[in-house]
Amino acid sequence: MKKMKKNTHKTAVITGVSSGIGLAMVQCLLKENYFVIGTTKSGYLKDIQHQNLKIIALNLDSDVKRKGFAREITKEVPYIDLLINNAGIAPDVFQEKPDLASFMQTISTNLTATVFFTEQLIENVNKNGKIIFISSDMGLMKNARKTGTAYRISKAGINMYAVILAHRLLEKNIAVGAVHPGWVRTKLGGDSATSSPEQSATAIISQLENINGAGKFYNAATSQVEIY
Repeated sequence: MKKMKKNTHKTAVITGVSSGIGLAMVQCLLKENYFVIGTTKSGYLKDIQHQNLKIIALNLDSDVKRKGFAREITKEVPYIDLLINNAGIAPDVFQEKPDLASFMQTISTNLTATVFFTEQLIENVNKNGKIIFISSDMGLMKNARKTGTAYRISKAGINMYAVILAHRLLEKNIAVGAVHPGWVRTKLGGDSATSSPEQSATAIISQLENINGAGKFYNAATSQVEIY
């Protein structure tokens, strides 16, 4: 395995960067002079070639793969300044009646796998670092509707985990927050969405300095903190 280049850049780890918001955040952070480690299922990203970008294959749902990723990160970079949990799925977002298979898969990927991926990397996060969860306002109680049962529950769970983790890491001065990216033109958001992935990514990255240790829910589309 080729050794990652050691440098003085801040290091960011982002899951799910093959397309959409994840890919756009990679581009934003490279412009901000970060060394970016991104994950895709294949371990490849043909859209960007950059000396400060490393792509690693990761099946987020596999505990073995999550632990292997954590070991690789530990060997190759001294610490993580920014961890962005972006990977997720939404197979039932327009369905009223939950389907067992898609329900279990959504909870597994969006909640269970994301929680335990984060737990594997907490010790790697630098003091004064940040852990961000790309969530959704569909996970807010005030926005409950009759569709997207699994997706809404998974995002509500991530929102709660962000608050819990913020309390746990307060003494380490590691800030934790959940971010709603807005209505974005991705596979999930559709072509009618109001924001491009690039606009959403820029808004998310611009919120970083406002994210403190309180586990708050940030709306990147409005630059407001919302009530859970």
